[in-house]
Parts: sequence; C-alpha cells; structure tokens
Amino acid sequence: MNFSESRNGGDRLQSASSFTKGLCQSQTPPPESQKELLQENMIYEGDSRQLLGRIRPNSIALSFWSPPYFVGKSYEKDMSFEQWQYLLADVISKHYPIIKPGGFLVINIADILAFSDPNMPRIQADTLTAKRITITREDVLQIKREHPEANRYQLAELLGCSEQTIQRRLEGVNVRGGKYKAQTKVKLVGGLVEQWSESAGFYLYDRRIWAKDPCWENSKWHSLSYRSIDESEYIYVFWKPGEMTVDRNRLGREEWSKWGSRGVWHIPSVRQNDDHEAKFPLELAKRVIRLLSDPRDIVLDCFVGSGTTAVASILENRQYIGIELVKKYAQLARKACEEAKKNAIITQEMLDSYQQELPVHAIELSPSVSRSSTSP
Repeated sequence: MNFSESRNGGDRLQSASSFTKGLCQSQTPPPESQKELLQENMIYEGDSRQLLGRIRPNSIALSFWSPPYFVGKSYEKDMSFEQWQYLLADVISKHYPIIKPGGFLVINIADILAFSDPNMPRIQADTLTAKRITITREDVLQIKREHPEANRYQLAELLGCSEQTIQRRLEGVNVRGGKYKAQTKVKLVGGLVEQWSESAGFYLYDRRIWAKDPCWENSKWHSLSYRSIDESEYIYVFWKPGEMTVDRNRLGREEWSKWGSRGVWHIPSVRQNDDHEAKFPLELAKRVIRLLSDPRDIVLDCFVGSGTTAVASILENRQYIGIELVKKYAQLARKACEEAKKNAIITQEMLDSYQQELPVHAIELSPSVSRSSTSP
C-alpha cells in the first residue's frame, strides 16, 4: 500500500465489511519451516501487517494496542482516511489466528475523528467574535439609506472597508462560494472498529471509557466553533470464541470497587510526550493487563510505540511481544523494557528478602508477582 498519497479525508468512504472482504480468507500464518516465528519478550521493528503472521497460532492471551488516530501525527500525516481504514481492518483481521480461544483483542482509540473533506459543502460560519471589522449589517443598511444611489464600492469607501465586506454583510458570508479551505468532517469510528472485528471473527465483549484529566482547563486555546475538546477515549474489548477463565482473584476487593467493575476509568494523560507523540499512561496498560490476562501470559502490542504496554507486561509478570514500524521508537521501547526488567528484578529481590523475615503463615504474594520466577 502506498502511503505517499496526500492525507485526504474526502476519499470515498468504504463500508467496513468491504475492507475485510478477502482479508479473512487467508488468515493462517505461514508454517514454521517458511518463516521464523517471533519470540516472546522482544521488540520487533517492522510493519505489523507483515509480522503478525509470524506469531505462533493461538498463543496470545491479550493484544492491547492503540493505533494511529488519523489526527495528523508525523507518522500518519501522508495517510488518507481510506488508507487508514484499510490499515486497521487488515491488522485486526490478522489477529484472529494468533489470539488463543477465549482471549482478548483490546483497542484503545479516540472514537471521534475530525479531518478535511473536500466533498463536503464549503460553508463559512459567521463567527461574530472573530471578525476583525466591526461593521455590521445594520451599519451598511444605514449608510445605504443615506446614499440610496451608491453602489457597494462607493458604500465601502464611505464606511472605510472593502466592497467584499459590504457584499457579505448584505448577502451573507458565503455569497462568494463559501470557505476557501475544505470543510471539516466529523466521523465516529467505534462502529467501524466493531464491524472490522466481527468480520475477522471477534465479538464485542466490553467497552470502557478512559476519562483523561482536563488538560485544556487552564489553556488559552479555544475553538472557533461549538465543538467540545475531546477529553476521553474508548477501550473496546473483543473476545475470540473459546473457553474464557473468569478469576475474580486477579484484583483485590477495593480494586474491583474502584475500577475493575467500573465503566469509566479516570486516569491522567501523559503530559510530556517529549520522546513520542502519542503515549498512553502506564496505569491504563496495567489495568487492562491485570484484568484480562494471567501471570506469564503473552501480551501483544502491534503498535508498541515507546513501549508502554511491554513495560506494563514486565511489571505485571507477563510476557510480551512488541511491534513498531518506526526505528527510533522501537529503540526507545527496547530501552524502556530493559529498565523495567531491572526494576522488576529489584522488586522481586526486595519481596523475597521481606518474606524471609516473616512467619510462613504471614506470607502473602502479590497477585502480579510469582516467587518461582522473575519477570522476563
């Protein structure tokens, strides 16, 4: 697929099923004799659409990732909306063979997108508070009553403005064809993600809302429209048919009460995206991993970015596989994983030392740490 085309949301929107038609016809990964399988506890640099087929079938307990949001980040700026849809549909379809029966595909995404669409009517909003010229329609009508024979050029001279201002005050802001730039299209994507997932064989199991902190609360930036600033994202949980283990001991009673059974998770966003443009917080990944997997399970992130999901997997005593297209981010993720492994080992050593000082009946292991093994 060629991503060098201009980022143009006006491409003809395809139905979700059309993207997955054909993608699901050949989902079995190549035999081991043809390609080397990806190993656990590694970050791989490359395209997810090529590398997902090299993961051992039915081995992934949980795949948790956040795809490009199609909001103009540097790594997606040359992608059209149609190409973005193909990317997500293709990646989702390639997950079905590798997720174990009863396992989960979890996608974190902003449900509402906004992008330029040249096919929409170009209608200029009459933004009263942003007008640099204070002349009103009543001002023009008044001077016209005083000079009934004057044309708009003469009226403009009398009012000290352009004839374009006179025409727009009298006939409306769109009299000359509307906006110069393409109109902004607003699109909901949750339904598309659900259709792509169902076409691949998954079923919607749950949905959580990640309510971020009001990062714009003290900002001087304001929109010149009535649209709100998006301060939440969705976490869509899809299930692969198969026997699922329900273990309420994965969380403590207080954790179930505070977030395990709650539909809205209040977690502050990452304020400093200094090394990656779109991080999600470590706490978000840790919650998903603890809720939907067991220790030593394999957790996959096929858009691993700076490595947050992999780091959370290490800290929660899970194995991981990370895939990242951009070289510098893959290197960043590897470095983050190495640091996390050191911290996990230190934590295990401290726990073992503490437990040696306690009576046997007083020892209670952390649900995310096993004494028999350290994090990878």
